[in-house]
Amino acid sequence: MKGTFFLGAKVTPKFEVREMKFAPLEPHQVLVENRACGICGTDVHIYHGEEGSAEVNPPVVLGHEYSGVVVDIGPEVNGVKVGDHVTIDPNMYCGHCMPCRMGKKQNCENLFALGVNVNGGFAEYSVCPDTQCFKVSDDLDFDVAAMAEPLACAIHGIDQAGIVPGQVVLIVGGGAIGLLMVQLAKLSGAATVILSEPVEMRRKIGLDVGADAVIDPIQEDISERLKEICGRTGADVVIECVGKEFAVEQAIKAAGFGANIMLFSVPSVHATIQLPLFDIYKKELHIMGSMINPNTHQRAVNLLNSGRLRIKDLITHVYDLEHLEEAIHMQMSSESIKVVVHPH
Repeated sequence: MKGTFFLGAKVTPKFEVREMKFAPLEPHQVLVENRACGICGTDVHIYHGEEGSAEVNPPVVLGHEYSGVVVDIGPEVNGVKVGDHVTIDPNMYCGHCMPCRMGKKQNCENLFALGVNVNGGFAEYSVCPDTQCFKVSDDLDFDVAAMAEPLACAIHGIDQAGIVPGQVVLIVGGGAIGLLMVQLAKLSGAATVILSEPVEMRRKIGLDVGADAVIDPIQEDISERLKEICGRTGADVVIECVGKEFAVEQAIKAAGFGANIMLFSVPSVHATIQLPLFDIYKKELHIMGSMINPNTHQRAVNLLNSGRLRIKDLITHVYDLEHLEEAIHMQMSSESIKVVVHPH
């Protein structure tokens, strides 16, 4: 049983493949044979020594977007059985801190997560609490099932964005999350969904998965293109999915009167921008964030099982455990959309 352990951002090498041993399962634990694990922007942040959703204490097996097959269960597990295909919700909460008790568990003061500060998906096997295992259809591709966690996060972001049928929605950034947002915005009733993305390959896939129009923000003026596409210079909802200061500035500039601006992506911890305060005042803009996936993982599974989303189109590269660092570098590249690791 092999796993690729993250040894720390300041050491060389940063990863090492090791043999893993597992203790007998506790009553509510499940042993999962990991089949596919996506690389997330959070993994990239951790790779560079930045914060994850929870504290990272190497050595640890990263990877929190994953799927697999149940191969053993503890004596009191009744939600899943051996042979079930499952996707994992990695995020776990204490249930006792103030945010948890106020219905904001995504802000849990004691948040911990599989694949962040507990061994996760970049291994042949993992041990998970039964509460974190969600059954998927047996015929659902494991790569697609592994996308349940980022999809669940995107669903929470869509909920926050408050799209009303008939609106114009602008998605800034055509990575995996941006392309999920394109599809979710369409399902939410947006009349026009526009993708702003500088990479031609991503713009093309954006059109393939449902965008009504695309903008190259390097070569084109976004306000002018919005006017050409929908008759006005600002969108009703803007969802930023890049995590860089310039993209946030772009999102605010592209927002129309009374618009909701969803800053979805995970920025660097100390990233800041100058706010155009008069524009926010005059336009009555609503700016909000979105943190992980509280109570949305089952909805993500339902959507994946329904086949209503184009997920395989987003997976561009596949690696094995021995080449995890190369996979992370590829995820950082504009050549990729979603990079997936196959542990076996």
